[in-house]
Amino acid sequence: MSGAPRSGPYFCGIDAALDVLGGKWKALILWELEAHGTRRFAQLRRGLPGVSEKMLTQHLREMEQDGLVRREVFAEVPPRVEYSLTDHGRSLNAALAPLGEWGTNRISRDGLAVVDHSATATR
Repeated sequence: MSGAPRSGPYFCGIDAALDVLGGKWKALILWELEAHGTRRFAQLRRGLPGVSEKMLTQHLREMEQDGLVRREVFAEVPPRVEYSLTDHGRSLNAALAPLGEWGTNRISRDGLAVVDHSATATR
C-alpha cells in the first residue's frame, strides 16, 4: 500500500464502502481483476472500453491506497507493472456480488443494452 487509506467521518458502513467505490470505474476494475486475475495496465484498459488512461491511473492509485489493489513493478526494460486484487479487494467483490445480481435482473427486466466483452476477454 502506498499510503494511508482515505477516511471519513462516515455515517454508516454503506457510506464507508461507497467512499472506496466512488466513480463509475472502480467496481468495474474490481470485476475485471476478479474475472481475469493479474492484469497489466493496457489489458485493464482494453477490458474497460470507454475508460480514459487518466481516469484508470487515478482510480488504480486510489484503490492501491485503499488496499484493494496490489501494484507490482518489475525491474525490466521496459518496466512492467501488474495489478491484482488484494484479499481486501476480493472481499469487497464478494460483498458486491448481490448488487451485481440485482443489476443483472434489472437489465433482463427492462431489456437494457449490455456491452459485449467477448472481444476483450481473450486479449
